[in-house]
Amino acid sequence: MTSPLPVPEVARLGATVLDEVGTVVVGMDEALRTALATILAGGHVLLEDVPGLGKTLAARSLASALGLDFRRLQCTPDLLPADITGSYVFDPATTSFEFRAGPVFTGLFLADEINRTPPKTQSALLEAMAERQVTVEGTSFALPAPFHVMATSNPVEYEGTYPLPEAQLDRFMVRLAVGYPTRAAEQEVLTRRLARQREDTSVRAVVDDQTLLEMQAGVEQVHVDPDVVAYCVDLAAATRSHAHVEVGASPRGSQSLMLVSRARAVLDGRNFVTPEDVKAVAAPALVHRLTLTPQAWASGVDPSSVVSELLGKVPGPATTAQVR
Repeated sequence: MTSPLPVPEVARLGATVLDEVGTVVVGMDEALRTALATILAGGHVLLEDVPGLGKTLAARSLASALGLDFRRLQCTPDLLPADITGSYVFDPATTSFEFRAGPVFTGLFLADEINRTPPKTQSALLEAMAERQVTVEGTSFALPAPFHVMATSNPVEYEGTYPLPEAQLDRFMVRLAVGYPTRAAEQEVLTRRLARQREDTSVRAVVDDQTLLEMQAGVEQVHVDPDVVAYCVDLAAATRSHAHVEVGASPRGSQSLMLVSRARAVLDGRNFVTPEDVKAVAAPALVHRLTLTPQAWASGVDPSSVVSELLGKVPGPATTAQVR
C-alpha cells in the first residue's frame, strides 16, 4: 500500500511542479493549477480551445515534470479502437497470437484532437478511463499506475469532427478552456522562443511515478466537512432542475467537484476544503456535463453562464472548517 505524503509536502512538490512547467508554458497558470489538481485527485483532463494555444505543450510538460511515461496519439477519422488499446498479433516464432499493447499503456496518455476520431474509437477509452484497464477479445489487461488521460479538442471546426458523446465527456473530471493569452504573455512566448534559438523545449522531472502516487494518497487524507459535501451535491442537483438544462450533472459530477476541490485545497497548503475551493473549480467540473434545451441553445445561453448563475443562487456553508 502506498504511504501518503503529508499535506505540506504535497503542496511543496505541487508548487515546484507548476514552477517547472511555467518555465516552458506561459499564460496558463490557472488552467495548469486545475489540471494538476485533477491529476492529484486521480482524474482525467479535457483541454478544449482553438488551435495554437499550447495545449499539447502543456500536457507534455506536465507529464515530464511529474516524471510520467508520456505517449501521444494523433486522432484521425480512420483511427481504430485497436490503435489505442492494442491487439493480438501472430508471432511466427511461437506460432501463437500474442498481445501487443497500444499507446494507452502509459502514465499519461494524450489523445490529441480527440473529436477528430469517430465515437466507436473514442469509446475505446471509456473502460480505460473508468476502470484503469482495457479488454481485448475477452481478456482484460491492467493499465500502469498512475494512469491519466489528457485530451485536446478543437471546438470551432465542424468539418471532419465528431462531437464527444455525453458518456465520454462525463469520464473527464474537468474540461478546461485555455483562452487567448494576454499581450504580455504572448510577447513572453515570442521572447522565450528567440532566447532558446530552437523549437523544442525541455522540462525536468520534479517527481517520479511513485512519488505521484504518494502525493495522491496524501490528498486522500484531507478532511472534507459534511456541509461542503452537501454544497457539492446541491450545486449538481441544481443543474438538473434549471430551466435551461435538459440533462444536468450526474453524481459523478458532484463527486468530481468534491475531489478536485480537495486537491486544490492541498495545493494551497490546507488539509480542509472551503466553499471557495468548490466555487473555484465548479465551472471546469460541471459545465461539460450539462446538456442545454434546444430553446436555450437557440437563445444563445451558454452552459458556463448556467453554472455561474447557480453559484450565485445556491447557498453555501459558512466557512467554519477547522484544520484537522
